[in-house]
Amino acid sequence: MMKGAADRISHRPKWKKVAYGGMQPGYNDNYSDESFLEAMVMNANVVKRDLFKVMQDSVSISQYLCIVALVISVWIHTLGSVIDETSLLKLDVGLLALGFSVLLLTTSQLSQQLLSRYLLNISFFISGLYILAPIYHTLTRSISSDSIYALTVSLLVVHLFLHDYSGSTIRPPGALNNPTLASNISLNASIVASVLVASRLPSRLHVFAIMFFSLQIFLFAPLIAFCIKKYSFRLHMWFSFALMIMTLSVVFQLHRMLFVLLLGLLVFVSVVCPYWLIRIQEYKFEINGPWDEAKLCFDITE
Repeated sequence: MMKGAADRISHRPKWKKVAYGGMQPGYNDNYSDESFLEAMVMNANVVKRDLFKVMQDSVSISQYLCIVALVISVWIHTLGSVIDETSLLKLDVGLLALGFSVLLLTTSQLSQQLLSRYLLNISFFISGLYILAPIYHTLTRSISSDSIYALTVSLLVVHLFLHDYSGSTIRPPGALNNPTLASNISLNASIVASVLVASRLPSRLHVFAIMFFSLQIFLFAPLIAFCIKKYSFRLHMWFSFALMIMTLSVVFQLHRMLFVLLLGLLVFVSVVCPYWLIRIQEYKFEINGPWDEAKLCFDITE
């Protein structure tokens, strides 16, 4: 009897690893032979990161934090009547001219047709802002200032949390992908925050000037920064450090405690977080083997 069982085992067919073959005669459905773990690979997709390279990549985050801090500083000075509407309008025109100059110098794919379309869109944009300024001026008249400021801070936190720090809120010239959904939500949060701040200003011209300034920054500053980085990484680094120094000096004159908080945040983002990322890479453990799902090695849209 034992001899017959041994004969059946010796004569059963060899087990094969097949995906859609059903049960093989003489083997259970969950059977695997000794070669199953031979194809196991550990930490195959773990990327070895360099601390200096990660710190360089984090500069884009610090750069945008400084941009938002400058916008908040202008808001505070405008609400405190330190900056009048005439100065704001001059600042708006200067920023618009500077932005187009940088865009022309750093973008090789900016054709005359695309430039004329940008100018046409901006003219519509300015006209719409000027028409809607009286509505924005009286939009939150029945709401207390404390509620407006608390909601503005909350919206700015949402804006910073969802912002696409590696791309732009507007599709750059020659880019194939549109901004993501999270990036659009971030942009909408910044626009609503700008409207709330503008509604506390004393005149309609004030409202138009501050809205024009805020939307220029939130819409076009990421595009300009992206074009500078794509044109020259060294220029991007110099621009970022100059922006950090200017922002820290402005915030220092505004309030010492805000200066300390901003400086601590920049150090945390640019130094502490990259160091943490490098350290936790040592504890990353990934196992790949024949049990993993199949992954396509080509783009299904091709």
